[in-house]
Amino acid sequence: MSSPCARVRRVGLFGGTHGNELSGVLLVRHWQQDGAEIQRPGVEVKPFLTNPRAVERCTRYIDCDLNRVFDPESLGRPVVEDIPYEVRRAQEINHIFGPKGSDDAYDLIFDLHNTTSNMGGTIILENSRDDFTIQMVHYIKSSLAPEPCPVLLIEHPSLKYATTRSVAKHPVGKYQI
Repeated sequence: MSSPCARVRRVGLFGGTHGNELSGVLLVRHWQQDGAEIQRPGVEVKPFLTNPRAVERCTRYIDCDLNRVFDPESLGRPVVEDIPYEVRRAQEINHIFGPKGSDDAYDLIFDLHNTTSNMGGTIILENSRDDFTIQMVHYIKSSLAPEPCPVLLIEHPSLKYATTRSVAKHPVGKYQI
């Protein structure tokens, strides 16, 4: 269980994990050009385009789903000529924002996605025992009220998540239509 008083010093804002989900891509590009609205004193906020080749082609991925290759085997693979693009990209992202599971990892990563399902703005969590994330979600939901903001918990006791956001100490996914 994490400390509720842990200070967040570094935040990653990811868009384009799936290259055909353009809301996050547009937001990241906007914030890269003018980050004034996301900057706060004492916090480094880094907007980041996670899968630029897939974004360029407006396709979900090039070789494999980037949101499934942040597992120890993929992150530890030797970089060779025929390594899948998304595996190599996962290693780069892990180097910049991680390493995953370390004290040096970014404190928080918001991974922005789209969906064709009618779920509206939804927050995705992978851990119900992370006090910081639970308090943050409560704050977000309170700030958006009376607009609804469902929270989807995809926690599984024996599953280690291999998502882009799993590099951070506090991973959060955000889906929107």
